[in-house]
Formats: sequence, C-alpha cells, structure tokens
Amino acid sequence: MKRKVLVGFLSLLILVSLSARDEDIWDRSVEKFSTILSLIEKNYYRDVETEKLIYSSIRGMLETLDPHSYFLDPDNLSRMREEYTGKYYGLGIQIQKHEDSLVVIAPIEGTPASRLGIQPGDIISTIDGESTKPLTSFEAMQKLRGPKGTKVTITIVREGLDKPLELTIEREEIPLHSVAYAFMISDTTGYIFVRNFAETTTEEFEQKMTQLAGQGMKELILDLRGNSGGPFFQSIALSDEFLPKNDVIVSIKGRNRIYNREFRAQRDGQFEDIPLVILINRGSASASEIVSGAVMDNDRGYIVGEDSWGKGLVQTVFPLGENLAVALTTAKYFTPSGRSIQRDYEHIEDYILYKQAPEDQREVRYTAKGRKVLGQGGIAPDFEVTSTLKIFTLELMTRGAFFGYARKFAAHETALSKDFIFPMNQRDSGVSGKLSAGRDFTVGTPVLEEFKAYLRAAKIAFDEQKFEEAEAEIRRELEREIISSLWGIEEGVRAYRKTDAVVLKALEIMPEASKFIADNNSR
Repeated sequence: MKRKVLVGFLSLLILVSLSARDEDIWDRSVEKFSTILSLIEKNYYRDVETEKLIYSSIRGMLETLDPHSYFLDPDNLSRMREEYTGKYYGLGIQIQKHEDSLVVIAPIEGTPASRLGIQPGDIISTIDGESTKPLTSFEAMQKLRGPKGTKVTITIVREGLDKPLELTIEREEIPLHSVAYAFMISDTTGYIFVRNFAETTTEEFEQKMTQLAGQGMKELILDLRGNSGGPFFQSIALSDEFLPKNDVIVSIKGRNRIYNREFRAQRDGQFEDIPLVILINRGSASASEIVSGAVMDNDRGYIVGEDSWGKGLVQTVFPLGENLAVALTTAKYFTPSGRSIQRDYEHIEDYILYKQAPEDQREVRYTAKGRKVLGQGGIAPDFEVTSTLKIFTLELMTRGAFFGYARKFAAHETALSKDFIFPMNQRDSGVSGKLSAGRDFTVGTPVLEEFKAYLRAAKIAFDEQKFEEAEAEIRRELEREIISSLWGIEEGVRAYRKTDAVVLKALEIMPEASKFIADNNSR
C-alpha cells in the first residue's frame, strides 16, 4: 500500500478525534508525522516497512485513549468478521491486550481452553516460546489459531500460583454459534447459554426459545457467564425480547452529540411474561452488561452470580479503506437507572486484575421499583454466588487429566469401563450383559479409584488430602467429560449445570422472579 494513502488514513483518524475548530492542530499533526516518517525512511540504519511504521503509529495513538479502542488491519478485520459469522480452528479463548499483558477474558465452554482450566484473568506470557508483550490481541489471536490438529504451546501466569504453567494444546474446530446450548434444566425451566453476541444472536435465541417452549418451558435461565460482548445493536434486540414496549434499555452519551441516543423496547408480544433469571460473572462484559442492566433496572428479573467485568464504553468502527478500520470509543453507555458501569482504567494494572472501587466511592442509582444499584464497577448481581474451582482441580484440568481419562473410559479402554455399556450411545447399541449407564451417569467411588490409578500411570502426582478436599469438583468434571465423550458436549454441559451452584440458586429464586411479571402487569 502506498505511503501517501496510508498517511491519508492517519489523517482521517486524527480528524475523527478533533472538532472543526482544531483544523490547525490537525494540519500541523499530519505535517509533523509526514516529516518524522521521511526522516526514518531516509536516515534509519536499515530499510523499514512504511506500512508497519504507520500501523504501529496508529496503534500507539489509540493505546493512549482507553483499553478498548483498537486498530484493525486487513488480517485483524478479517478475524473480527470471522468471529461474528463463521468458524475457526484454535483453542477457544477470548483475549484482550492491556498494556504489555495478554489477558484471558473468557474461555469458550467445551473447547480445549475450557477443558484445560484456563480462567478469566489468566495472562498468556508466551506463545510458542515468544513473548506476547509486543503483540496486539489480534496478532496473538492469529498465532493461537491455525490448521486443525496442529499444536501450540502457551505459558500461563495466574495470580495465586507459584510458577507459570506451560501448556501444549491441540487446535480444534471452534464453533461460532452465538447461542451455544439450549435445553430443559427441569420440567418447567429452560436454560440458554449465549456464548457471545454476533449478527445472528437474537435470531438464534428466538429459535431456541420456540424449541424449549415446545418442551414445556414456563421460565428461563439465561446464562451470560463468560460472554464478553459483541455488536451493540444485538444487545438492544435481545433486551427487547423481555421488556414491554417503551421500556428504556440503554442510553449512550458522547462528546460528539450525534452519538447521544436513548434506546427503548420497540416490540411487544415476545417473552415479556416469562419469569427470568440471568447468570453473570467476571467474564460477562459489554453487550452482556447492557442486557443484564436493562433487566435489572427495569425490575424484570433477577441477576445471579458474580460482578461482571465493567465495560461501559461504546466502540464505533470507522472504515479507513477496503480492509482497514479503527474501532474508536465514541460514547459511554448508561443503564436505565442512569448508572455507568465502566470500571476505572486510570491505573491499568488494577483494571487488568479486576480491582473494584470501594462501594462508598461508587455512584448510587435506583431501579424502577426503588432497589439500590451501584455504578462504576460492572453489574453487581442480586444474589452473589461464586463458582471458583480449587487449585488442585484446576491443576488436573491443565494437565488434561479429566479429558484424557474420560476419552479412555468412553472407548472402553479402562478396566472398569469394560463392565459398562452405554445403550444410548450408538457404539453400544444392541450390546447387553453389562452394567448399563445412560445420560444420567454419575461418578461413584470405583470410578474415582480408577481415576487415581490413571493419574499415577500418567505420572501426575497428587496428594490424597487435596484429592479428598476437591472430590465433589472432581466428580463433576469427570461426569461432564464422560457424558460429553459419549453423547456430545451439550449433554455434558446439561449434566454439569444440574449441579452448578449458580444454576441451583437461579432455580431456587425463580418463584421470586415470577413475581416481577405480576407486578409489571399491574402497572
């Protein structure tokens, strides 16, 4: 690409950031940039790539603004489009760059990253032995992705661990369906997990709701845990599914008045009368927080789980050419009560490590029915339930122990599994004379003992006391992996969710959530 064209792109970016009265500053900035570029080209001790210099300049300029404005070169723009519409081969991990650190926002459930216990907040310090410090999040994403079946080695730095973890992971196909799982969690309660927001999210959601309604669904658990967001207007559309016409969903305000808008529900006759509980955690951000905030502030349903990430900034994508763009923060968004949920990012390390401001320093707002809610720190759930795994369980996950044993068990490659048949699995259909196990399979003491033998054979050292302390978690992980191996990931997720403390709390409070419907209908 020609230097003149690239300088023009940079000029456009500067112009977007300045008002009309700053034209002199703009002219001088472009002139200075062109002068510096010419000096480098003529006098630097070796040849340089002009395109690379200009791309780096744009990235550097954006990094001084906030953690969420970024530059999209041709490869990166292609990746972003891929996230919204297609599929790819990789680890199944959502990442973001904060200063020099490549931070895990959330693993995608059922993917290699999830099976190995990679957690929100983990820092990927190296990829195939190379430091991630000079990489953008999109450059790192390119390195993590690759042909199916190939392997990549990453180093994980995690708060609380004495030393970094080195993991070699085989790339798999990562499905990009926005609504990943939908099933009945009880006779009357449907469960829908929205992995991320994409162009088809609301369409997929409506299809799943119709499917579950046909199975007897009367109430819904909407799981937005680990959902780091996506297209802004999809969050509006999904919120509209639950709110009566004219209820405020979100408002946005920017320095440029053209971005000041209030968004209200436009349609009735959707799912306004279904009792609703939404699940969130630290990995829930942006569009997920818009939906959660709209439901909470309108007293439409309850929120359960952990504080969300706290991203209340709106990015607008400005095309700079056929294959170049800038995602620039143009506004803040505010929930219906008027609160901004954006966490302070002045001290970027605190932002990365998810440190919250003290409650007495956060703004106070009130929901439609007068419930107190706080701003400047994400969405705080109505009912806090944490789901952190023990270090020992995570260590077993990072070694691939649950996944490895489950695959052998499902294939009848362990001594104990030879005593079982799985009649609902195609491989075992028609087989008789052994212990029968279906999709309600539970891990008992014999399986646990054989799993210990598997660990010893694999030379994975463990302490009996730590094993006993984590036994309940180990049972759940084994059940999920064994059932997933036999009948698919969604069946494994269903089994896992039935013992999920956050889901169990949602089921417990569902009768209370249903009261919101009666109260709202009496308005």
